[in-house]
Amino acid sequence: MNVTEKILSGHVVSGEKTPGAPVAIRIDQTLTQDATGTMAYLEFEALGKEKVETELSVSYIDHNTAQMGPNNMNDHLYLRSVAGRFGIKCSLPGNGICHQVHLERFGKPGKTLLGSDSHTPTGGGLGMLAIGAGGLDVALAMGGEPFTIKWPKVIGVKLTGSLPKWVAAKDVILKLLSILTTKGNVGCVVEYFGPGVASLSVPQRATITNMGAELGVTTSVFPSDDRTLEFLEAQGRAKDFQEILSDQDASYDRIIEIDLTKLEPLVAQSPSPDNVKTIGEVEGTKVHQVIIGSCTNSSYRDLTLAAALLRGRRVHPDVSFLVAPGSRQVMQMIDRDGSLSTFLTAGARILESACGPCIGQGLSPAEGTVSVRTFNRNFSGRTGTPNDTVFLASPETAVMAAICGELVDPRKQDVIKYPKIEEPERYDHDDWLIVPPPRRKPEIRRASTIGEPPKNSPLPENIEGDILIKLGDKITTDHIMPAGAFMKFRSNIKEYAKYVFNCFNEEGKETFYERALKVKDSSRHGIILAGLSYGQGSSREHAAICPMYLGVKAVIALSFERIHTANLINFGILPLTVSAEGLEKLKNCEHVSIRNVRSQLKEGQDLTAETEDGSKVILSHALTKKDIETILAGGKLNLFAAKK
Repeated sequence: MNVTEKILSGHVVSGEKTPGAPVAIRIDQTLTQDATGTMAYLEFEALGKEKVETELSVSYIDHNTAQMGPNNMNDHLYLRSVAGRFGIKCSLPGNGICHQVHLERFGKPGKTLLGSDSHTPTGGGLGMLAIGAGGLDVALAMGGEPFTIKWPKVIGVKLTGSLPKWVAAKDVILKLLSILTTKGNVGCVVEYFGPGVASLSVPQRATITNMGAELGVTTSVFPSDDRTLEFLEAQGRAKDFQEILSDQDASYDRIIEIDLTKLEPLVAQSPSPDNVKTIGEVEGTKVHQVIIGSCTNSSYRDLTLAAALLRGRRVHPDVSFLVAPGSRQVMQMIDRDGSLSTFLTAGARILESACGPCIGQGLSPAEGTVSVRTFNRNFSGRTGTPNDTVFLASPETAVMAAICGELVDPRKQDVIKYPKIEEPERYDHDDWLIVPPPRRKPEIRRASTIGEPPKNSPLPENIEGDILIKLGDKITTDHIMPAGAFMKFRSNIKEYAKYVFNCFNEEGKETFYERALKVKDSSRHGIILAGLSYGQGSSREHAAICPMYLGVKAVIALSFERIHTANLINFGILPLTVSAEGLEKLKNCEHVSIRNVRSQLKEGQDLTAETEDGSKVILSHALTKKDIETILAGGKLNLFAAKK
């Protein structure tokens, strides 16, 4: 067996080990972050459980750490109190980004981790099967419920050689994105193997698995080997190690070979992480902002390398240079080894250890300027600046852009020598900002800005639908529910729903929210129309909850991404696929009728949409019996309540 099959096989509760067949797996650990966590814990409360039933659950406060008004602090008080109430550790603001901290302090090879954040696969760098999911699925896992996925196809990525100077782990995943793109990989796991794996440290592996989320795969995983043990020993956690290697005769559904020796510096240009270019193609592009950090490239290794390149130098006067250490551990270590002073001397601004600008929390670039970031996403407008231009790059490429004021091929310059970076023999670890559950259960603190999970009605027999919006390909959860300044409303669906598809609203015209409410008030049903790969990006279940609150009963698209599909099902919205020809027919009408929905779903049949002119369009689905039961009930919360 390969590593993926070994970990999965040890956790299967039910189901067949056949590619595409649903299997329920036991979840060992969960993580949440504050942007998704408040709703997840409200949902957990609705389950009526006395405490979590996992081996470990951690609540991180790392996303909404700023904002005007009390909303975010209200959430933080709730999160700390609810964690104490139900036996959950709470990582306080300032302790760091959930994925970086979990890798450092809690990740264990061979364990399953379910997180309410799409970049949870970071844990795959430690040999975990770490999967991103919606908050409700995480809440159910905390309550002891198994998590259902389709038994994956495993894409084996064979690594040979080792990275040359000026080429980084970031370039490995950018290379893979150029091959697999961000769509068409649903139901797959990427597993790295081959002799080149041993040349990569755990922080480098974590960069690759973190950004594997952009491929749209279920997760990505490395073996657990001597380099894994080396990292865990340095973290003072050698007891958590277990070796997990693929068998010599292990097979893969597809094999992609990457010779690390032949890689070159790469960047991804807006508006997608798979818009990958060689550094030579963009060389000379003027740069006005450079940010190093995010859960992808904010490790101690990343920052000491960046500091070594900057030592004795200053950034270009036209560049705003910012550094965000991924955790308090990293911040303390760069302070003690002098890297922090080097950054300050070079002209850097130091940000707190939090998600910050990666999730659109401030530091938006000026209009018409270029930002180079070591982040994982560059969706259009994600920075908070409309029509932004963002290049995703490695720390090496980003630092050189900061020094030169433009994108340059670092291999062509001979002034700065490439530094040799050694992994530390011991990481500093001081976990006092990770609060364990107290012996005495605290009262849950719920302020006025925190709402309740909205209730949905069972699916009707007939959907009399108004097409509320017609969209193209690659609609991300950022398009559906904006992040940045709007995230402070995530605990209040009634308020957050006002901003559904906010980026498509036009000044002076009726907003999506207004159209949807008008349809809902008329007792009709809302329908969303889209193209390929609907629901890319974040795990934010609000992209399903808010449309559900506004009366949306179905999303019709050419294809869907995994996490968003699960979120739609969890909240009683039908994810239906259509042919390209059928989509064109639907684009030419405003109203559709889908009749005998409940009865046809129960019989496992496809549905038929009838347009205004009498044309009929077949709507397909890949729903399991359990999915159908959930949707018919109006979502998992309704289903769970009915079974109590």
